[in-house]
Amino acid sequence: MHAVAGHEHGPYTLYDLDALPDEGDRYELADGWLTELPGDLWHDNAAEQLRRILKEAARHADADVHVAGAPQHVTTPAGIRRPDVFVVPRDMARMALERRTHTYYGPDLILVAEVVTPRTDNERTDRVHKVAEYAALGIPHYWIVDLEPRPLVTMLELDGAAYRAVRRAKSGEPVEAPAPFPIAFDPSRLSEME
Repeated sequence: MHAVAGHEHGPYTLYDLDALPDEGDRYELADGWLTELPGDLWHDNAAEQLRRILKEAARHADADVHVAGAPQHVTTPAGIRRPDVFVVPRDMARMALERRTHTYYGPDLILVAEVVTPRTDNERTDRVHKVAEYAALGIPHYWIVDLEPRPLVTMLELDGAAYRAVRRAKSGEPVEAPAPFPIAFDPSRLSEME
């Protein structure tokens, strides 16, 4: 990780995060500390495939939403996160574009999906910390995507102040969700390479 001028050992701010050189590395800011996000071909491909699937479903449902993901940021109680995939109302995306910002406010999100990179510190973040952060923001839907040994999607829905698992679908079983718009796909699509 690159040291930020004047803050070699933290804590860091959004300004420090924005000042990092764009060398292909991805970082999140949580509780004043920069964390490098792991990424690999399989992770990035799955996130891109999921974005395509959600865009296609939203378009088919004529939903007034925008599907996005990293490198755009989302504010949370801990700081700044870079979800792999998220859905916001189209007017929120339009406002972000007009403001020329790549940061969304967490409460504006409708759905967030994280692709887990196993055996990394980020696995715990996706399965524990972000579950609490996204629930605290009131984001209605949170999906956790596992790629190993075969793609599996765990769908969580907000129930009061916490998430509850409503469905798990592995390769060969359909992911079916009526909200935030009708979505149906086989998780095996997430491991397809183009």
